[in-house]
Amino acid sequence: MGIQTKHFVNAPSDLVIESLQGLCTLNPHLGIDEASKVVYLTEQDKSNVAIICGGGSGHEPAHAGFVGEGMLTAAVCGHIFASPSPAQVRRGIELTDNNAGNYTGDVLNFGLAKEQFAATYPGKAGQVKFLNVGDDVAVGKTQGSIVGRRGLAGVILVYKIAGALARSGASLDEVHRVAEYVSKRLATIGVGLDHCHVPGTAGGESHLQPNEIEIGMGIHNEPGTKRLSPVPSLHDLVQQLLGMLLSQSDPERSFLPVTGRSDEVVLLVNNLGGVSELELGAIVREVAAGLSTRQVTVQRVISGTFMTSLNMPGFSITLLLLPSAADTDAPAPDLILHLIDAPTSAPGWKWSSGAPVSDLTSPRNPKSSTAAAGSAKGPTIRAENPSAFDAAVKRACAAVNEESSEITRMDTIAGDGDCGLTLQTGVNAVLEQMQVGNVSGSDVIGSLIAISEIAGVKMGGTSGALYSFVHALYTDSACASDIVTPSVWAKALSSALENLYTYTRARPPSRTLVDPLDAFVRTLSAVPDDVRSAVERAASAAEHTREIDAKAGRSAYVESDVLKRERVPDPGAWGVKVILEALIARSA
Repeated sequence: MGIQTKHFVNAPSDLVIESLQGLCTLNPHLGIDEASKVVYLTEQDKSNVAIICGGGSGHEPAHAGFVGEGMLTAAVCGHIFASPSPAQVRRGIELTDNNAGNYTGDVLNFGLAKEQFAATYPGKAGQVKFLNVGDDVAVGKTQGSIVGRRGLAGVILVYKIAGALARSGASLDEVHRVAEYVSKRLATIGVGLDHCHVPGTAGGESHLQPNEIEIGMGIHNEPGTKRLSPVPSLHDLVQQLLGMLLSQSDPERSFLPVTGRSDEVVLLVNNLGGVSELELGAIVREVAAGLSTRQVTVQRVISGTFMTSLNMPGFSITLLLLPSAADTDAPAPDLILHLIDAPTSAPGWKWSSGAPVSDLTSPRNPKSSTAAAGSAKGPTIRAENPSAFDAAVKRACAAVNEESSEITRMDTIAGDGDCGLTLQTGVNAVLEQMQVGNVSGSDVIGSLIAISEIAGVKMGGTSGALYSFVHALYTDSACASDIVTPSVWAKALSSALENLYTYTRARPPSRTLVDPLDAFVRTLSAVPDDVRSAVERAASAAEHTREIDAKAGRSAYVESDVLKRERVPDPGAWGVKVILEALIARSA
């Protein structure tokens, strides 16, 4: 896959400051010192500890997006993937100087800034404390013995806990003690499908093959520590990641002191920038279920975009191990959870339920209607040749699977790019129903009910609604005869088509799947025994969609010159052609 190299910018050199200005536009309680790129709360409670953090830009919403009451007091922002200078950090300390003290986080430059502030203001030297947070488990203990662990998304939980504790009026020493404890109970692992591109730099090719993913990638485009090929299922991938986070047998990665008995965690699933919300929801579900099977109780789950690597297509998993009863000098688990749940005005913080995760290992969903389709049938009639019916359905499903990539390619030009996947989802569901006996030539009506429910539920969207016209077939095919003859098929199809036309305004020629469907049904209705001619007319109508303007469907929103130049047929119409040709393939 190629790296995304196009960006919405005025000038790459101005992007950071313009982004910070946009953040302050979003939140009028924030101020910005543009010269030092420091975003800070304009109205601060000087009696509370101030929390200052920062680092390179490109990780938004970290760090500036977490400035707000109950979280950070100020964030110091460097250039993209570059740490801010000591002078910038010192300016951040000055902007938040108060009576209770300041708490800072980062490594070299923040440490130097702390020393410079102490030299400049000797009387306040004890009012600034420093903490470095490292939570990455990708690099083993031996390899990272000098540089330590990298700081990844786990630092956001430190921000939240320290900020909420400071807002409660806790002392500088208490804030530092709790934050330091939390920082030592964090473990994070990231995985990516590719790297990201920094605005203003030359475009590059991916160093990963299309069938590879990388585990342990850093948030500054650093390579990972392990590649996997082929790309595993989400379930298998999450199992590997959880193994790295929770391992006690690997001396290089046993960072969390888990016991395997009644461990409790806070779970943070972080979008590294380029993962859809659709995928992120599935990741949350998979991680929570994986922890449940390992007897780890998730007391809180938080998901969203917290610490990114610009638009990297990847995610990270962070576990915060809560104190056990044996940790006598630790803060109480209820205190940590209370601080996680405490409200904040920081725009980057996401909603959380404030409650433990329910058990995902027990079934919670009722059986689908499709699975029980066979129990709701009316009269039973069979095909003239049940085995031939079954074979034809299987051929049609196989043909759609084979053509799904090409249909998707057509739909990326003429529609919204999902037609191939939608059809593939539908036919694979049909195959599943054949295995359990809900689709069979020995029960045509039950088969049509099952297929129509699949079209409406599994496929969805406009295509699903149009294909579900088969739902009308079983009402007309339920005749006195116990066998579906060609004339019964023709009559039922004609009735179903007219029923479909009560729900759509599309009429041929419309550059939709209606074109071949109408041609097939009308030809078959005229001569029920000549299925081949009906299929040929349908195929011709599907081919003709290359030449005509779209009057309905997704293609109606696409520039007509693009469709004519590309000469791509309508994807839905092509799907009908593929299915019909496969149904009669054996009679060639």
